[in-house]
Amino acid sequence: MRRPPFTGTELEQSVRATQGAEVKIAFIGGGNMATALIGGLVGKVAEPGNIHVVDVNADALQSLKDKFGVTTAAAIDGTVASCDVVVLAVKPQQLRDVVAILKPFIGAQLVLTIAAGIRIADISRWLDGHQAVVRAMPNTPALIGRGISGVAANQEVTTLQRAQADSILKAVGETLWVSAEDQLDAVTAISGSGPAYVFYFLEAMEKAAAELGLSPADGMQLAKATFEGATELARRSEEPVGTLRERVTSKGGTTYAALVSMEQSGVKDAIVTALKAAAARSKELGDEFGKA
Repeated sequence: MRRPPFTGTELEQSVRATQGAEVKIAFIGGGNMATALIGGLVGKVAEPGNIHVVDVNADALQSLKDKFGVTTAAAIDGTVASCDVVVLAVKPQQLRDVVAILKPFIGAQLVLTIAAGIRIADISRWLDGHQAVVRAMPNTPALIGRGISGVAANQEVTTLQRAQADSILKAVGETLWVSAEDQLDAVTAISGSGPAYVFYFLEAMEKAAAELGLSPADGMQLAKATFEGATELARRSEEPVGTLRERVTSKGGTTYAALVSMEQSGVKDAIVTALKAAAARSKELGDEFGKA
């Protein structure tokens, strides 16, 4: 039986459980997402001296050390063994080799993976049956503290460990706990890859603005402000986005003309198909890199 996602009460308990706790966190990988998480964690969830980063890139390590005051190492060592949480922040194709090196240093820690596609069961198997594994899919707005992470855990992850994972991910945005891990493929398609779709649409609006006689800078200013405003309106409104769309679509008007053109071109169906392709690729990554 699957454990359900966090309830509102459990979320409150998670905050209380981690406040004031001297949580020690190791990051295996010091790339953009790790940097975003570390920036959100420092001074809030963990003190700089309690955050340890392992990466083969000496420049990345020096940058993290200078910016945040964290400890660093070029290889996994005993410092990792003393941490409460180990965050796997490497590419999917690198994860199995990294976990093989990590295995001797794992005891009772929570392992939090943000590698796309790789399943909890495979990571657990690579760690000789270690069960305290949480899988998350954050997205790049985490870089400015506005991300959202889909999160799944197996039955053996304790309430405290769920709290620790939730607090780490909440340091850079929102969390959405799903009840079944395979739903993370859909999360990857919607929000993990989602920022790229927004940027793609912004590029199209910029191109249209230029062809309509506006400067690229003016076109991008209009497009960005419109996306930001419309998204915030949808967030604050209790009405479905379809209703909000209808309210700015007068039959025979300019918005109507644009939307009719999009429907005739099959834009909505193309977007749905594209997101399904992203979800399928997420599953493929798990199949490809999680082989026994």
